[in-house]
Amino acid sequence: MKVEDFIQIIEKSCNVGTKQFFTGVPDSQLKALCDYLISTEGISQNHIITANEGNAVALAAGYFLSTKQIPIVYLQNSGEGNIVNPVASLTNDNVYGIPMIFIIGYRGEPNTKDEPQHIYQGKITLKLLDDLDIEHFILGKETKEQEIEDFLHAKKDNLKNGKSIAFVIRKGALEFDGKVSYQNKNTIIRENAIENIVDIAQEDCVVSTTGKISRELFEIRVKKKQSHQYDFLTVGSMGHSSSIALGIAISKPQTKVWCIDGDGAVLMHMGAMAVIGANSPQNFVHIVLNNEAHESVGGMPTVMSQINLRKIAEGCGYKKTFVVDNMNELKECLKIAKGSKELTFIEVKCSINSRSDLGRPTTTAKENKENFMRYLEGKE
Repeated sequence: MKVEDFIQIIEKSCNVGTKQFFTGVPDSQLKALCDYLISTEGISQNHIITANEGNAVALAAGYFLSTKQIPIVYLQNSGEGNIVNPVASLTNDNVYGIPMIFIIGYRGEPNTKDEPQHIYQGKITLKLLDDLDIEHFILGKETKEQEIEDFLHAKKDNLKNGKSIAFVIRKGALEFDGKVSYQNKNTIIRENAIENIVDIAQEDCVVSTTGKISRELFEIRVKKKQSHQYDFLTVGSMGHSSSIALGIAISKPQTKVWCIDGDGAVLMHMGAMAVIGANSPQNFVHIVLNNEAHESVGGMPTVMSQINLRKIAEGCGYKKTFVVDNMNELKECLKIAKGSKELTFIEVKCSINSRSDLGRPTTTAKENKENFMRYLEGKE
């Protein structure tokens, strides 16, 4: 189904308003929707990409309170955990009764092949919606427009009475014919930056964030014929890699810990930086590869082009902070970080760029964990 037809059905059937307010966090399963929104709305007061999914729910609630019009919130099903609190304690009809329409990418759907971090989430996706009292409709490739209209007609009273509804979108269910190109003016290629980090870190501990960063790190180790034991590849739990790294750093104070983070991940749970700064482990290097985009799920922009991340790090208590936009600067900063005994932050301005043949780790998540833990056992 063409995404524009899907949205028109919702607008026609529900009081979503003439401004068509959308907010959410990008998802590869919803790429057609995301590209459509960028093409038609751009980043504007009608379409806001939020730091995390709970942020989107609260923003949508404010929109409803001020307009009486129903907002649309989009997210990957992995983001359901982030919406539980505001949905249960803010928008639920037992509290304020603020309706919204969720569009949710269905990763890890039972009986379909997907990555390990999506399997359990897929199993509980519909149950979580049931527990949150959000009635849902699964939209697939064979779904007819009339079925969507019938669902919306049946749920009109739900929305009128302050209840939310959700569309759960299967892979390939939505299509968009338009072409959207995501790019920035940065020149550092992310994979090259990771390779330089690996060269400097040597046998230090490395914790990498979810998405292409961990995939590239894994393949760099393969190319260099190096062990994967030094790396914890955070294949899920977006935004939490730096906290994992902090837990390791404070437990192994004589071990250098490098966290390779992404800008979208940092935004999702930025409060972690305050906790890192307050604890100030001297063996911790926090590197953010900032391409100003959610590249791993399609390339939609983050707000990082407008944020001074270095000042945030300084304000949180990081002792040494750097921003680099070329490889020579990066190499120098990595050398400083390697020899430093202070909490260090490096922001690396990267392009939106990855290999078309980029693979995925060939070891399981549990194998990664076990190898990594055996490596840490030998550290003081």
